[in-house]
This record gives sequence, structure tokens and C-alpha cells, in this order.
Amino acid sequence: MRVKSKKYKYEVCEKVIEKLKTEWFSNIRGDILAGIVVALALIPEAIAFSIIAGVDPMVGLYASFCIAVIISFVGGRPGMISAATGSMALLMVPLVKEHGLNYLLAATILTGIIQLIFGIFKIAKVMKFIPRAVMIGFVNALAILIFTAQVPHFIGISSMTYVFVAITLLIVYILPRFIKSIPAPLIAIILLTAVAIFMDLDLRTVGDLGTITKSLPRFFIPEVQFSFETLKIIFPYSIALAIVGLLESLLTSTIVDDMTDTVSDKHRESRGQGIANIITGFFGGMAGCAMIGQSMINVKSGGRGRLSTFVAGVFLMFLIIVLGDLVVQIPMPVLVGIMIMVCIGTFDWSSFSYLRKAPKSDSAVMLTTVIIVVATDDLSKGVIVGVILSALFFVAKISKIQVIQQKINEDIIFNIEGQLFFASVEGFVEAFDLNIKNTNIIIDFSNTHVWDDSAVGAIDKIVIKYRSNNNEVMLQGLNSSSKNLLDRLAVHNNPTAKVSAH
Repeated sequence: MRVKSKKYKYEVCEKVIEKLKTEWFSNIRGDILAGIVVALALIPEAIAFSIIAGVDPMVGLYASFCIAVIISFVGGRPGMISAATGSMALLMVPLVKEHGLNYLLAATILTGIIQLIFGIFKIAKVMKFIPRAVMIGFVNALAILIFTAQVPHFIGISSMTYVFVAITLLIVYILPRFIKSIPAPLIAIILLTAVAIFMDLDLRTVGDLGTITKSLPRFFIPEVQFSFETLKIIFPYSIALAIVGLLESLLTSTIVDDMTDTVSDKHRESRGQGIANIITGFFGGMAGCAMIGQSMINVKSGGRGRLSTFVAGVFLMFLIIVLGDLVVQIPMPVLVGIMIMVCIGTFDWSSFSYLRKAPKSDSAVMLTTVIIVVATDDLSKGVIVGVILSALFFVAKISKIQVIQQKINEDIIFNIEGQLFFASVEGFVEAFDLNIKNTNIIIDFSNTHVWDDSAVGAIDKIVIKYRSNNNEVMLQGLNSSSKNLLDRLAVHNNPTAKVSAH
């Protein structure tokens, strides 16, 4: 027994070590370089999202550092980048405006607790209810939002801005044909920043977005009253942040799964997002989640493992503390060019042919998802409406039911074809001739399924009406599930009723 126990422990240890090697050290060079690129691109995003939320730029930067580092250990999707995001920042605006930063930090901690609970109860299972049409719409809407977020940084500023955006795009698309060992976006950032500084060009820089303080985040407890009144204030924001954050994280995780042809643990990702937000709230950071744009940059730059996410967070802090004076001089047009590359790569260009080939209902769902997300800047609203619309179209499709009447000898047989549930009962009842009298009637359910109480009520109505006209009624062909439902709920069931199952 001891020999078997030792062998089992050895095998477990081997599996753990192998998993660590695969997730952390199987792509060291690629992960480090990709993480550096992501860190450089994170800075302007984090500052911009802080401004949206109405807080100091360092709140977003601390959040991006903490979340990226923590999620690299506890997340379920290696190579995915999580940090402060625009979708979360938009939800924080009223809370910060009315109650201030400390309440935001308290809401961030509660957001993490809610997400952790969701993860424990495996809420990620709801992902299977999101149709492909909604996923395509989500991806395309994100690409459009990422692009529109870049527009203020390069439209109508200066001709040199356009030149730098164009040169950046040329570098990131052409250079990989000749140099594959170093990510093209990293080369573009270093080279064009050096050119801009050396030539003293008049370009907007990262420093124009906000002031960066060279200091590490510190642990502290938000200065709020620990009372039910505080909970009433922050809970509505926290539940909204938790849902939006998980929704965006799980959808982004699925997209990265498809891009890298790998699988991820969605339940672990849910728990990991919760843990990251709890810790971030105690270190002065705002709530965050997975970032589709930065995740795309990471993957396209060669990042695949947890090391890339960890490096992105650590190098972000290194840039702020050690290279802060240089970071603020990075030209915004360079980062804009990289984000435009992300938009082009993220957008599903095959969706144009999808609109022609897919069923009209799926095309409508995809377009509706895109329109609502772009119009509201709210990913959750678009996805929720898309799922509801898909459900309505599905219900409409399967609510068509046929009742075929035929007479064999002295019996009248009604053959039912289709699904019998709340949406199809009206057509079911209308298909019967309820004026039949003094006849043997057989209702055959071999080609249908009875789903709910509404269906049972419709069957009751038909059977009771026929019996009131002195007819003998028999139900046949019911599968076991349908028969059990009728046995429990049907009013017409009595000793004289004849109900059979197949």
C-alpha cells in the first residue's frame, strides 16, 4: 500500500511539474518579448480608463499591474491579459462622482468576492448558451470600439501624426517577413520613439494623457464605514462590474482558445478574476477584467504562456518606476498604429459572407449585437440582447406544430408532429375539430414531446372537450418523460382515461 501511495504521489508531482513547465517555461523568449510589448501598450490604456472613471491615472496603472501579475498565477487561460478596462471604467463613473475613490475600492473588493462566488458555483457554464452569431457580433463590436477609441488620438491633430501611424502599420505588417525573433510592435515603439525624441517632433505622447507617479502600490483598507448602508451603495455597482467583467473575460478566453487552438479552464478563470479584483482593491486599483485588445497583441507578438501575462504586469511597473521619464515620451501615434493592427486582426472579415450565407435570424442577431455594443459602449447589453433575440428566434422556429387527422375504420386518429410547449399550444388546440361526437379518438404523440405545464393544459382542454361530446379518447405514443409529466399535472387523468407510453 505504501509503495502504491508513493508511486501515486510521484505521478501527481510529475504532472504538476510538467504542467508548470508547459504553462510557464515552454515559450520563454516569446513570452518575455510579448509581455514587454503588452506592458508598453497597457500604459496609455490604463491612464485613459482612469480618466473615464474619474480617478487618478495611477489607480488604473496599479490595477493593471496587480491584476496582470495575480491572474498569471490564478487565472484559467494562459497568455490572456487582464487589467483595467474601458467597459468596467464606464460603470464606475456614477459611483466615483457621488461617493469618491474609497467607495470605488470597496466596490472593487466586493466585485472580486462576487466573481469568486460565481466561480465556485461554476457560473461559467452559461457560456454554452451564447450562440455563434452573438460571438461573431461581440468580436466585431470590440474591433470597432477599439478603433473608435483610437480616433481622438490621431484624427485632426497633425500631418506628422498620420505619418507615424502609417509608418507603424508598415513596420508591424512588413517587418515580420524578415525579422521573426523580435515582435514587430516592440521594434516600432523603440525605433519611432527614438526618432521622435532625436528629431524633437511635435507629437502627442503618453505623458499628455496624465501624470505618472514613480511609486509602488501599497496595501491599505478603503476608508469606508463597514455598515449595511455602505453595502447598499456599492452592491449594485459591484454586481454589475462582476457580471460585465466575467462576461468579457470568458468571451475573450474563448476567442484566445480559438486563436491558439488550445483549451482553458473557464471556472478557474472566473475564480481567478475574483481573487485578482479582491487583492487589487486593497492596493488602490480599480476593478478590471480580461482585455481583448491586449490579449490579441500578446498572442500576435508570440505570447502563449502565463509568463507573458506576468512579464506584462511586472514590466509595466518597471516602466513606471525606472523608465517613467522615457515612457511619457512614447508617441501616441505609434501606439495608435499598433491598436489599429489589433482592430484589423480582431475583426472577423468573413462575417460579410456570413451575412449572405447564414439564416436571416442569425444575421439579424449578429448585426443587433454589433449595433447595441457600439451604440452603448456596453458589451454586456449587446451580448444579453443577442442571446435573448437568438432565444426568441429559436422558440419561433420550434413552435410550429402539425396535427394530421385521418380516419381508420371507425376511429379518428390525430398524429402530432413538432414540439408541444407554451409557444406552440395555441396552434395545437386550433388544429383540432372539437365538434366531433360519439367517436373513438386516438391522439398519437409518437413524433412529439410534451415539455411543460402549458402543453399539459392544452392536452387537458382537448381531452375534456371531446369527452364532454361523448367521445372515447386515448393518448398513445407518449415517451416516458411526457407521460410522467401528464401523470403529475393532467386534470383529465382518472380511472377511465387511457394513456399509453411507448
